[in-house]
Amino acid sequence: MSGESFGGDSDLALKERVVDALRSLYDPEIPVNIYDLGLIYDLKVNEDEGRVEIQMTLTAPACPVAETFPSVVEEEVFSLAGVRDVKVELVWDPPWSKARMTEAARLELGML
Repeated sequence: MSGESFGGDSDLALKERVVDALRSLYDPEIPVNIYDLGLIYDLKVNEDEGRVEIQMTLTAPACPVAETFPSVVEEEVFSLAGVRDVKVELVWDPPWSKARMTEAARLELGML
């Protein structure tokens, strides 16, 4: 995840709230939130325009929620105060791997 934003430091407050919202969403098959699981590949936030762009993946292309989960992510982020536009793009390259998980996620799953 690049962690880039469209603007400067003024984007931090909204970006933190977006990350918190992403951490409230859990993978349907693995009991870890999608942010710490490493499913968010890129997050761009423009607080001035209220625009959020997310590139994300799923643990596998055959994931049963592949068709619906991006819209769940979009709705959750769109519900935040100050967000006026959300674009969620589902990508498969590079493929997700356990190496993308945070240390906290690995600990939660007993992988450390």
